[in-house]
Amino acid sequence: METEGRQLLDRITAGDEAALADFYRLFEARVYRFALARLNDPFAAADILNEVMLAVWKQAGRFEGRSKLSTWLLGITRYKVLDRLRQRQRAPQQQDLDEQLADESPPHEAVIAGAQDAERLRHCLDRLPEGQREVMHLAFFEDLGYREIATLVDCPEGTVKSRVYHAKEALKRCLSRLME
Repeated sequence: METEGRQLLDRITAGDEAALADFYRLFEARVYRFALARLNDPFAAADILNEVMLAVWKQAGRFEGRSKLSTWLLGITRYKVLDRLRQRQRAPQQQDLDEQLADESPPHEAVIAGAQDAERLRHCLDRLPEGQREVMHLAFFEDLGYREIATLVDCPEGTVKSRVYHAKEALKRCLSRLME
């Protein structure tokens, strides 16, 4: 994915719109998942995806190759998400995606149990401090290494390891309370 993405980025730098469409298809799921996990709003996540791809179109030539392409792309996404969160703080909105999802009834008991486990995990993840929640998402949902995460969030690698450790401990405590 990285090699193909880099080749597409080179073509985008040259103004190839078809390359941007291919790049979009290659990375859209990852960028969308990352934004959705942070915003908890599918419409806002889709907007962020489009904003990120527009930024790629405009800034493709700025990629220097000092990090992996996916790290650079998630960095752009992270800043767009942070901007969106700042906007929300200025003008609070009352949207609760969890209530919308709770209205849908899964067809099988096993799926219901899995959804309940996922809901418990989401509940506990949402209660983590922002820094811990962010590194957990990057480590476990985006499958990034500690060094990449440190680059992305602009902090020392040891801080990332510490945040992951404390987040895991907090998740264990929270989940054990919910399971009692």
